[in-house]
Amino acid sequence: MMLNVREHLQGLAEGDLSIDLKYRGFVSGLLKRHLANLRHLTWQVEQVAKGDFTQRVDFMGDFSDSFNLMVVKLDEALTNLRETKETLTSLTESLRNEVDVRTAAVVALQESERRLRYLADHDVLTGAQNRRSFYLVAEAGMRTARQLGKYCCIAIMDLDHFKDFNDRYGHLSGDTALKQVVRIASEALRQSDSLGRYGGEEFIFFFSDATLEQAEKICNRIRLSIAGTPIDLGAQAVPITTSMGLAGVNPDWPDERNETFVEKIISMADHALYSAKEGGRNRVCTSSETHPDKWSPESAVDKPVELPRPSTTPARQTKR
Repeated sequence: MMLNVREHLQGLAEGDLSIDLKYRGFVSGLLKRHLANLRHLTWQVEQVAKGDFTQRVDFMGDFSDSFNLMVVKLDEALTNLRETKETLTSLTESLRNEVDVRTAAVVALQESERRLRYLADHDVLTGAQNRRSFYLVAEAGMRTARQLGKYCCIAIMDLDHFKDFNDRYGHLSGDTALKQVVRIASEALRQSDSLGRYGGEEFIFFFSDATLEQAEKICNRIRLSIAGTPIDLGAQAVPITTSMGLAGVNPDWPDERNETFVEKIISMADHALYSAKEGGRNRVCTSSETHPDKWSPESAVDKPVELPRPSTTPARQTKR
């Protein structure tokens, strides 16, 4: 018996709870009871490890108090962790939503700014550059052309009999015509060229790195494309023609390339446009390469293209 008790105690000391006492008696009974308590405690620890924090020990004195306090603290700690996790998850979701909202606001603001910049530089109806924007482009283009020793040109285009077109088909149809003309003209331009709306049915072009002859070919390409594409008004297709006046800029001219100089070149092109109108419309007329300060309207009757030579006139009285 004593040997069995000794083996049992040695096993307990080493953590072995599988030994059974085969003898009866007071000592054996106490040891069996202690062994049962330890086995139950082992089971309770396993339950706590699985998340059951309701386990309590009441059969091991001070150890019971310490064990129970540990379980309570573990329960509180895990509860706090879960609550913290839920709070952080909610905060993360809230922040994610806030980021999405702010990102959408930034995108909307950028799009609004882009749209405002576009509207500040372009004609709302046709999408062509507005006059202010065109002048800036023309000034910069003329300065660059001068620095590089290159010719450049400005042309003005007017839709023939556009007032009659509006009166007959209505202003909405007139808007359709203006938009189609800009689309066709834009497709005929080179990448380096610019197109602006000068006012009403008049449009203005800047041709960089182009002589009068080269710019004249571009103008005629535009003119013929427009004339060959009738305006689709739904029930009918109505042809429309244009007249164009063209003026060139010699890189050797000493003038500062500013707005005043641009206006002078435009005035030369404008008189050439008048010559095209007087000569029968649907044509391109070019101004001579005379310096603006020495130029006169009488010199604005260079050769028209594919049509008889127009007559000269000292002042512009444009017929629409």
